[in-house]
Amino acid sequence: MSHASSAEAPTAPVSSVVSDLDRLAAEVMADWKVPGVALAVVQDGKVALTRAYGQRDVEASLPVTPATQFVICSITKSFTATAMALLHHEGRLDWTKPVRDYMPEFRLSDPVATERVTVRDLLSHQSGLPRHDWVHMPGDRAPAEMLDLMRHLELSRDIRTTWQYNNLCYHVAGLLIERLSGQSFEAFIRTRLTDRLGMTVSFNLDDLEAAGEAARPYMMHEDTRLPAMRLPIRTIAAGAINTSVTGLANWMRLHLDKGELDGERLLPAALISELHASRAFISAPNLAEFGQALYGLGFQTNYYRGDRMVFHGGGWVGWGSLMTLMPDLGIGIAVLTNRSPSEVPSTLTWYILDRLRGREPVEWRARFLKQRDEFIAHMQVDKDAREKARHKDTRPAHELAAYAGGYAHPAYGVMSMTAKDGALHWAWRGMSAPLTHRHYETFELSEEPQRLQPDRLAITFLTDRDGNIVSLSAPLEPVVKDIVFARLAAGDCTEPAFRARCVGQFKGGSITHRVTLDSESRLVLKPDYQPAYRLAPEQGRRFRIVELEGFVVEFRGEAVIDEVVFHQPNGVFVAQRVEEGK
Repeated sequence: MSHASSAEAPTAPVSSVVSDLDRLAAEVMADWKVPGVALAVVQDGKVALTRAYGQRDVEASLPVTPATQFVICSITKSFTATAMALLHHEGRLDWTKPVRDYMPEFRLSDPVATERVTVRDLLSHQSGLPRHDWVHMPGDRAPAEMLDLMRHLELSRDIRTTWQYNNLCYHVAGLLIERLSGQSFEAFIRTRLTDRLGMTVSFNLDDLEAAGEAARPYMMHEDTRLPAMRLPIRTIAAGAINTSVTGLANWMRLHLDKGELDGERLLPAALISELHASRAFISAPNLAEFGQALYGLGFQTNYYRGDRMVFHGGGWVGWGSLMTLMPDLGIGIAVLTNRSPSEVPSTLTWYILDRLRGREPVEWRARFLKQRDEFIAHMQVDKDAREKARHKDTRPAHELAAYAGGYAHPAYGVMSMTAKDGALHWAWRGMSAPLTHRHYETFELSEEPQRLQPDRLAITFLTDRDGNIVSLSAPLEPVVKDIVFARLAAGDCTEPAFRARCVGQFKGGSITHRVTLDSESRLVLKPDYQPAYRLAPEQGRRFRIVELEGFVVEFRGEAVIDEVVFHQPNGVFVAQRVEEGK
């Protein structure tokens, strides 16, 4: 396909599209059971059309209007990147320099990436860090806390080698804006951008719901539409802005007019071009109408039927949006919906573009419906395949009570397991559910479409060589190794009184092992002819030797602790208590 500019080709007035657009909107909303849609079209520097369809609140029978507020989700990234461009233009930031030049506490798990990742790498999703969305999705963490957790997340690629969409990196960008501007992210976006564009915006669900005209989100369970769960977006700079299509129309005008709106310049044209420039390869074309998918800074780029396109979509539970700019043609289209996922934004956008360009419209409605039907039909095939992969007639290697306890990961938090009513129950950061046994040492969560949880998550318990359960693993980020949660210490080993009973001398063969307490009531082991080792509580009466991986010490005895058992890679060894000096 040729990607030559077609800016010289004429475009039709949007007024010629309205009646057919209204008919198509009604049809696709019915196809996808989308309650409400608001759209805006910018053409030749002006807002040429706004339309509102359906209901912003089904239960209250409230209509959508062009002023209805929606969560625009990841279209927010275009605002964050533009705010960064402002700081870059003013000399408060050089976005080609490492993040650590401005935020020394920024850390990734790889020390080289930590030092080399630049601000532009954050904005173009080229840090090497995959999504790790479950770090932020439960919505239970403060912004600064998430920054500190990123050092514990596994990278899947070297920096600048692969595009990997990442909300946490945009979260860091939002924190950088606060650090460099001395304002909150919200205040900076308002004072430097949205207020000057006449946009009404907010940044959280509380403020959205308090607005005079807010949409309510909806989701699907099988073929039934339901109110969506209320799920706040804590990575604010990645996706939390709420606004209307009327407001978003002015945002599109700013970018189509290369940083200027109604005669006021907010940003140099050259920086708008930098934001829109293609920087990272996403994927090869998978539809004849499109070119290679690429990413700029807060915008995706592509060609649609030969026309250059700069755009960004957004999706969250109950919300779906798409903003599309055709910079060479002076056209901008925004579509906001209160149901996800659906192809309503794409269908309406491509139809409008085809009509404005005087082309025969592609039958996107029929195409997307066919894809949806094939996907639904294949769901049973996938379910059957999962069932076939299950090893039948197996049972857990331990009694359910043996799995009970807490399991921790430094970034993902603590998963808790309890045995109750003949089943193992899982709890994690405000979520909870019973587990079903899948096979061997693997359990799994069921599907719960009406509440947040990692549906069908497989949780596998891992044991040491003595058969003790020491950790669990779960594929919470599919492009890296399973996330491992280490079992938290529990039992006598956590009690200071028990540790005090372990103090003394123990002899095994010709070696005397001296056990003492340090100033913080922690056990220290000093064998003859070896350095002192710290003993960290593990489970029951077992302690891990901190300095020697795979070495465990177990204290035995009733009224008196009279025996120490050393569980080592080369075997099991016993030492008996002896009197001091013996």
